[in-house]
Amino acid sequence: MEVKNKYIVIKHHFEDAPKEANFELKTGTIALSVAPGSDDIIVKNLYISIDPYQINRMKLSSSSQGTSSFAAPINPGEAIDGAVIGKVVASGNAKFQKDDLVLGVFTWAQYSLVKEGSILRKLESSEFPLSYYLGVLGFNGLSAYAGFFELCKPLKGEKVFVSAAGGAVGNLVGQYAKLLGCYVVGCAGTQKKVELLKKELGFDEAFNYKEEKDLNYALKRYFPDGIDVYFDNVGGETLEAAVANMRIFGRVAVCGVISEYNSAGRKASPNMLDIVYKRISIRGFLAADFLNVFEEFFSKTLDYLRTGELKTIEDISSGVESIPSAFVGLFKGDNIGKKVISLAED
Repeated sequence: MEVKNKYIVIKHHFEDAPKEANFELKTGTIALSVAPGSDDIIVKNLYISIDPYQINRMKLSSSSQGTSSFAAPINPGEAIDGAVIGKVVASGNAKFQKDDLVLGVFTWAQYSLVKEGSILRKLESSEFPLSYYLGVLGFNGLSAYAGFFELCKPLKGEKVFVSAAGGAVGNLVGQYAKLLGCYVVGCAGTQKKVELLKKELGFDEAFNYKEEKDLNYALKRYFPDGIDVYFDNVGGETLEAAVANMRIFGRVAVCGVISEYNSAGRKASPNMLDIVYKRISIRGFLAADFLNVFEEFFSKTLDYLRTGELKTIEDISSGVESIPSAFVGLFKGDNIGKKVISLAED
């Protein structure tokens, strides 16, 4: 039996901020069965993760390409792959049975033909929505947890600054920091996000960076004694201002640089004298670097969710057709929390 299968491709490589016109919705067919002796697996996609790093794969070239399989370049006309949760509808692989729920790297489509190596893990039934495994219980959560605790080595009472704090990773970093007993300030791009951070997520302070004429001065206002830990999601001028306001032996975890993902953004140029004389540590990282702490992260985060100490913010759109606008919206700051596309009821 064959069914129609909608999927998303890029029309051409692009270097500037993404536009919906850069993408195309295509329709193909896919068989909902596998040939005898094949180890293929057919997955019906349920939830698709929308992540800003994907833009670097859509460029003709990027320094990120070739660093990991997740950053491999995407060619025009090819189906785009990313983190997806789906249900097995047919399997020639003995390890996976019909109706198994799986998380893996599948295509931005209604259905995916996958190999065993593309499946990251099998999901059991959970008291939480499946979409959580793409965000708070997935790589976004691991990025927040490992980047903060493993790289920054925070201490109770330290001063923490988080950029893009209303995003999928930033909001979790701030909550983890508050659970540890830190003083936490976040910045975001709308007043709605600022209010969310302070009133619902427990940040001590938050501000709209678009309303600040001088980020350096703004950070001096919120951190008169300096910043101990900066969790960077944006790069650019925000990184420069944060470094200028770091305390001695400050730590910076660089999770993303969304302000620099297109050619219009100015590249960060922090004061190297500050880095040397304040002995500031700056390190970039990928969630995949910390799979060794995944079980620890997962167990602790589950406990926080069960007790209500950690809140989950999701921004969900429906249908393959909504993927281009959802992706473009990431770079306009449209999303609040984790951006997910829902394709079918689980």
